[in-house]
Amino acid sequence: MASAALPTGTVPKLERPGPLRERVYEALLHLIVTRSLKPGQHLVETELAGHLGVSRQPVREALQRLNTEGWVDLRPAQGAFVHDPTEEEADQLLVVRGLLEAEAARLAATNATPEATARLRELCEAGERALKADDVDAVVAANADFHAYVMELAANSVLAELSAQVDRRVRWFYTPVARTRGALSWEEHRAMIDAIEAGDDGRAQQLMREHTEHTRTSYHERMNADR
Repeated sequence: MASAALPTGTVPKLERPGPLRERVYEALLHLIVTRSLKPGQHLVETELAGHLGVSRQPVREALQRLNTEGWVDLRPAQGAFVHDPTEEEADQLLVVRGLLEAEAARLAATNATPEATARLRELCEAGERALKADDVDAVVAANADFHAYVMELAANSVLAELSAQVDRRVRWFYTPVARTRGALSWEEHRAMIDAIEAGDDGRAQQLMREHTEHTRTSYHERMNADR
């Protein structure tokens, strides 16, 4: 059974300001979202405390919170494990994500300025550079930044709030397919930028719908291939 051993360089440094339990929670969540701690991995309090340079108490509190939020499973007499989502869980999340982001793209096309579309192109270029460098973490971060900016351009606070609730889980599911999606994902982003720049809200919405569906399909194909 795999325990909480981590690859060198993956443990984030804990920032000093703020309650320790909050910093430990954020550090562990970061490790889960980036899959440095993998689905199904056994989480040993003493090992995690050693990695983070803290006592067991804030680690225990963080694991309890992560369990409540569905990131960690606490099993009687066995301990804590990174949650291993079912395909149905992933599918439900990615479907909801597609609905939210398609609407965001539609609204973005009605609000975008030349400065905004220039920023979208900068974010797209950053993702393409990360892809070329085969830096998966940077690709995932750039993808999240691109979609977050489209959401910002939508200028709908309720939509943004709902999107924020699924953002980290979307990153979690996107990481395994970032390489699979590859250059095609960024080509799709560029087509969306063109539609947003042209103010074509219907096309922007359709392109985003197709884009998120491709990611959902890629995730299922990857999970089936790993079985």
